[in-house]
Amino acid sequence: MIVVFGSLNVDLVTIVEHLPEPGETVMGPDYQLHPGGKGGNQALAARRAGAQVVLVGAVGRDAFAGTALSLLAWDGVDTSNVAQVAAPTGAAFIAVDASGANHIVVAAGANAYASAHALHDLTLGERDILLLQREVPEAECIIAAQLMKRAGGRVILNLAPARAPAPELLAAVDVLIVNEHEAQVLGRALGWPVLKPDAFARRLDAERRIACIVTLGADGVVGWQGGVRRRLQAPKVEVVDTVAAGDSFVGAFAAALAGGYGFSSALQRGIAAGSLACMVAGAQPSVPRLEQIEALVGSTFL
Repeated sequence: MIVVFGSLNVDLVTIVEHLPEPGETVMGPDYQLHPGGKGGNQALAARRAGAQVVLVGAVGRDAFAGTALSLLAWDGVDTSNVAQVAAPTGAAFIAVDASGANHIVVAAGANAYASAHALHDLTLGERDILLLQREVPEAECIIAAQLMKRAGGRVILNLAPARAPAPELLAAVDVLIVNEHEAQVLGRALGWPVLKPDAFARRLDAERRIACIVTLGADGVVGWQGGVRRRLQAPKVEVVDTVAAGDSFVGAFAAALAGGYGFSSALQRGIAAGSLACMVAGAQPSVPRLEQIEALVGSTFL
């Protein structure tokens, strides 16, 4: 089982000719409304990649709550531990340019009130995985991580959005997933010199005993675990937008680990899922399914 403690949002997405500079207004022809949030996206990604998934988080008592939960419920994510609170459902405002690059502004809303209390009522064990991000309160993430560690399970932290984690949280992490910017943020917080992604992942693995994965966009991924390096190139795909590509990677990687795959095979499935997500517009609508992931893994890595 994968327990995702994380955010739930609605995404308002518009296509623009170019992303705005500070102080600049750009116009889009229309907008689309999709369910999103890093917690919701990664829960859906793990579920579509074949895992049993329980989501813990919070939404408001508003019309957007149903939208935020719609695809999760449809695909079989257990949302019974998502609380309704007296705050608006979280929202993300996303502009995407012709190349697929994006600017994202997130309003936390109900996510600021997400509580790890529900994990006390779950039967956790050594085969379970807790998946965390940075869009819900860090104090609650620490509680969730410590509960999973006491149960003997594993903790995966996706350091997004980029903020240095509290020492108590980092100490409970088994696998850290970052992009290049997030790696630099953590490196500075640890007092390390500026390191290239490969060197950063190697040092975190060696000194902190935390397996580390750095996603490199179109250049693929590098990961270190137990002193062993893995480097994978990304499959070549036609990019529509990159929204939820990182979340698809994280969810599929976690699902592969939960399904018994080793680190290298889980990386293959993660990078396949992230690449497939780039081919479809939107966040959760772009999250690929298991059969698509396995087909791309088979044609690319096997």
